[in-house]
Amino acid sequence: MLVVITYDVNTQTPEGRKRLRKVAKQCVNYGQRVQNSVFECVLDAAQCKMVKHKLEQLIDPQSDSLRFYYLGNRYQTKVEHIGSKPSFDVTDPLIL
Repeated sequence: MLVVITYDVNTQTPEGRKRLRKVAKQCVNYGQRVQNSVFECVLDAAQCKMVKHKLEQLIDPQSDSLRFYYLGNRYQTKVEHIGSKPSFDVTDPLIL
């Protein structure tokens, strides 16, 4: 299923900036960055549970936030892209 993960981490302190880097690094392990704090991830239920747990451990719930949007398996008809940064298929292999 496609899961969109977004986050907002308070970066006013050195600890917040460190949390931001850790959250971003963890999200890169599971999906593709589509905007600064937005990742599209194709995950099964177990992976989704695992990444959610890992991210919950990294943030400070008093000053940071996470959002998970569950778009399911038929997400192609639910995502529309307009503007710069070309759209891509999140299931295509990444070539580095």
